Amino acid sequence: MTSSFSNLQLAPSLARAVAEMGYESMTPIQAQAIPVVLTGQDVMGAAQTGTGKTAAFSLPLLQRLLKHENTSTSPARHPVRALVLLPTRELADQVAQQVKAYAKYCNLRSAVVFGGMDMKPQTLELKKGVEVLVATPGRLLDHIEAKNVVLNQVEYVVLDEADRMLDIGFLPDLQRILSHLPKQRTTLLFSATFSPEIKRLAGSYLQNPVTIEVARPNETASTVTQHFYSVGVDDKYRALKQLVKSNGITQAFVFCNSKLGCARLARSLERDGLRTTALHGDKSQDERLKALEAFKRGEVDLLVCTDVAARGLDIKDVPAVFNFDIPFNAEDYVHRIGRTGRAGALGQAISFVSGSDQRLVADIEKLLKTKIDLEAVEFEEDRPRGRINTGRRAWGEDDPRDVLDKPRAPEGQARARRESNHASAPRVSHDPFFDKPYEAPVRAEGEAVAPKEPLRKSPNIKPKRKVAALFKTVE
Repeated sequence: MTSSFSNLQLAPSLARAVAEMGYESMTPIQAQAIPVVLTGQDVMGAAQTGTGKTAAFSLPLLQRLLKHENTSTSPARHPVRALVLLPTRELADQVAQQVKAYAKYCNLRSAVVFGGMDMKPQTLELKKGVEVLVATPGRLLDHIEAKNVVLNQVEYVVLDEADRMLDIGFLPDLQRILSHLPKQRTTLLFSATFSPEIKRLAGSYLQNPVTIEVARPNETASTVTQHFYSVGVDDKYRALKQLVKSNGITQAFVFCNSKLGCARLARSLERDGLRTTALHGDKSQDERLKALEAFKRGEVDLLVCTDVAARGLDIKDVPAVFNFDIPFNAEDYVHRIGRTGRAGALGQAISFVSGSDQRLVADIEKLLKTKIDLEAVEFEEDRPRGRINTGRRAWGEDDPRDVLDKPRAPEGQARARRESNHASAPRVSHDPFFDKPYEAPVRAEGEAVAPKEPLRKSPNIKPKRKVAALFKTVE
């Protein structure tokens, strides 16, 4: 099996674009999937995240669609031939950019539609005609209902991050979209994780699929070092700041389980002087894209995000991923830590485990089929610092109170030193008056005790108002 792009016999326009992007050797998923997709068969591909799955389906699709390329300006000559569905807006935008780069020298048009943006520019682009349409399910249904796009000539359907696409949340939308497509089509499913339930469900959409697994299912990249720290809920923030500083981490993803927790953590880190931005579902799409671009350019050190950033985002040379919260789904852990250690680079995955996270950690152990050992975090502020001199006294070099700055002496020597110091210490004289027990004052016989002065009433206190009673109290 060939492992070089130069041996794939791609069309000159595609080969030129691939060479300009610096592609030389294929990854295992590319080497196995591209020849199969070129034959027109259905594929279910599972590979570790960061191994080039986008090129594995994009290049053979464009190769097979070259027979339809033309220079006509008529929209009717450019119907949708390939549909790529993705679960998140950021991933859709990223895949669309890659498809556009691959088709740079072809007469094939591509477009992307996703929510959070104005529909008018997307509608204008669709009306011009496109061969490759990249979309998220919700926004695609909006355009279908508005009759902005027709899908009756689709030949290829790609479900990227298929396990999330076939999740119960996306399944109704997906079924509605597939009802608008021809029954005779090629369907491709790609993901880093495939549960048995997802495999059974996918079987109803594929016809005699070729299953490609280049690694053990749900396996994490070997280039990622994983650490799990046992930390209390209130100490997670301290642990995050200390590990970023002590490990010299310049850039990292920090994952939270909730949008509110994500926003609060980002504000706290920013107040402490760290270049931070947040990425979650409550932000507008324009804000989300700007945050992602700032992180890619290195203008931001920490990208605090929810699981909208856990899937497929390809940002090179990110050295670390922090799981501030353990994900509710074990599969999401695999995708989260896949944001580091991409394309053979080294990376760290650091997770904070509190007392209530034990069940979630057990789910991750079951998925990865490995035992997870919890480590402890030693906070710098809790370490002994030696003597603290307030400036009110001068200490000599051999002062016995300065024991924290020196190696600990053997117990016998330390006891002898304490006894000698006690013996040589000057004794402080005490006033004998303070050592006597208390004695009551003695009065002479017949001496009268001075009467107590009556309490003086304040002129501001008003006397009680007399109120008539219904019944007199019996005395």
